[in-house]
Amino acid sequence: MKKVIIALFAILACGSAATAEDAGCEAFKWPVTREQVLFAAAQATSPGAELAVGAAADLALVPAEKAGFTLPPERSPAEGTFGAVASVEVPPEGAIQISLSGDAWIDVIQDGHTVKSAGYSAVKTCRDIRKSIRFKLAAGPATVQFSGARKAELKVAVLAPE
Repeated sequence: MKKVIIALFAILACGSAATAEDAGCEAFKWPVTREQVLFAAAQATSPGAELAVGAAADLALVPAEKAGFTLPPERSPAEGTFGAVASVEVPPEGAIQISLSGDAWIDVIQDGHTVKSAGYSAVKTCRDIRKSIRFKLAAGPATVQFSGARKAELKVAVLAPE
C-alpha cells in the first residue's frame, strides 16, 4: 500500500511541475499558445531559408563568425555562440511577431537598416518559448538575423500579432 501511495504522490508531483511550467507561459505580455502548437511540428530548416508567416521552423545555426550577417548584429555575439540569417516576406499589414525557443538576439533588417522592435516579452519559466518580439515593418522582403545563441538549433515562429 505504501508503494501505491508513493507512486501516486510521485505522479501528482510530476503533473504539478508540468502544470507550473505551462503556467509560466501565461506570464508573457501576449498569448503564445499558437507558437507552442507550431513548435511541436516545426520542420528542420537550414540557414538562409525563407521563414513563412504563420509557421515555425527548427532552424539550424552555425558558429556566429560563419553566419554571414547582412549587417553586424546590434549586440555582438559572444565567442562560441551560434547564429543564422533567414528571410521573411512581411505581409501587407506590416506587423510580425517572432518567437524563439531559446536565448538569441534578433535583428530585423529592411531596406538596409535595422528595425527597432515594437514590443518585447521574455519569460524564463515557459518550457517551450523563451522570448517573443514584435516588429512593425513595411510589406515586402526583410532579413532576420539570429545571433548569440548558445545552442546550434533554435525553434522560430513568425506570426501576425494577435
